[in-house]
Amino acid sequence: MQKTALVPYARLPRAYHDRHVLGSTVDAFGAAHWLLTDGAPEPGPDTPPYDALVVSVHDGDVEVTELSSLRARWPHLDRLPDGGFVVASSRARRYQDGNQVQVFDALGRESWTFSVGDAIEHLLVDGAGDLWAGHFDENPLGIRRWSATGQLRWAYDHVPGIAWISDCYALNVSGSVAWACPYTDFPLLEIRSGRVTVRTNTVRGAKAVAVHGGRVAFFGGYREDADRLALGDLTGTTVEPAGVSVLTLPDGTPLGHRRTVGRGSRIYVRVEPFTEWGVFDLSG
Repeated sequence: MQKTALVPYARLPRAYHDRHVLGSTVDAFGAAHWLLTDGAPEPGPDTPPYDALVVSVHDGDVEVTELSSLRARWPHLDRLPDGGFVVASSRARRYQDGNQVQVFDALGRESWTFSVGDAIEHLLVDGAGDLWAGHFDENPLGIRRWSATGQLRWAYDHVPGIAWISDCYALNVSGSVAWACPYTDFPLLEIRSGRVTVRTNTVRGAKAVAVHGGRVAFFGGYREDADRLALGDLTGTTVEPAGVSVLTLPDGTPLGHRRTVGRGSRIYVRVEPFTEWGVFDLSG
């Protein structure tokens, strides 16, 4: 099968390679961020608060922000347009007092805490500073949009013709528009100004999605399709298959264990030891 190689995108400076990578992302404006600690937080349900560094890399510039008293055992990280950061625990069972999500200002000071619900699969900040949360199947809340101060702005409701979202497999947020590909039927959802457009889709199990113009790319799948990159053309109601390849590292070798972020036309991928991001850009 044809191969498509990732393009190198961002690299954690070597001076920080002795730190533990607790989380990493690429934000709405293309900056890559790594959440680093001296070591992995203590295991168990009662992890004590810990301090961390966020190392940010964008166009060759490096910025370091200190964050104090983090509580998330398995955190999601993203940056706000004002330079602050959001750190959220994927599980909410410990946070009945409403501090699952911590919002920090540009100086690293905690400014807000709130909860968005258990079982976060994706947490992405859009260009306006709102938070999009996609949930996995242990808490089928679907997809919801929150302000950075914890106000619920939008929640997915049942759309005729498709099943309820029981697991948000893939989520892409660009500007104020979100795209999703949820289990079980894997339709492509376009969420724009609170309205949901549904397109039927034959690609199953994708973990990331990118959209550009009238085209879409789905990355991932079940078992032997884990590295699949499936392209499609958009109609008003369907995704029409337009080709399949295998996504690889820049040198052509298999990806291995990975994490992904979808932003507009781009799918960002990092693999163990999670110190580098590569990118596939559908617009290219």
